[in-house]
Amino acid sequence: MTIFAMILCGLGGIFFLAGTVGLLRFPDTFSRLHALTKADNLGLGLIVAGLCLVASSWEAAVKMILLWLAVMLCSTANAYVISRTCYRRRLRSERRADL
Repeated sequence: MTIFAMILCGLGGIFFLAGTVGLLRFPDTFSRLHALTKADNLGLGLIVAGLCLVASSWEAAVKMILLWLAVMLCSTANAYVISRTCYRRRLRSERRADL
């Protein structure tokens, strides 16, 4: 179980790294948000799954899963707010340019 948990945590770390590379390399806000939220949610899910396998009790595993769900909810809400704000500002700047 420990080896499988280490593999899951390592895969989670790779997804975190891929999300960071996407954040640094992609050209616009929307693609950066997409790369970051998808990769980080999957990376954290894999790490939580690996840690749940070696957790000392089922209560600790449930707490980690609940924490992962809360992070998914918050990251989704943050990505929505950031993308909506960016979209609205872009529309405002395009309207000013037309005048």
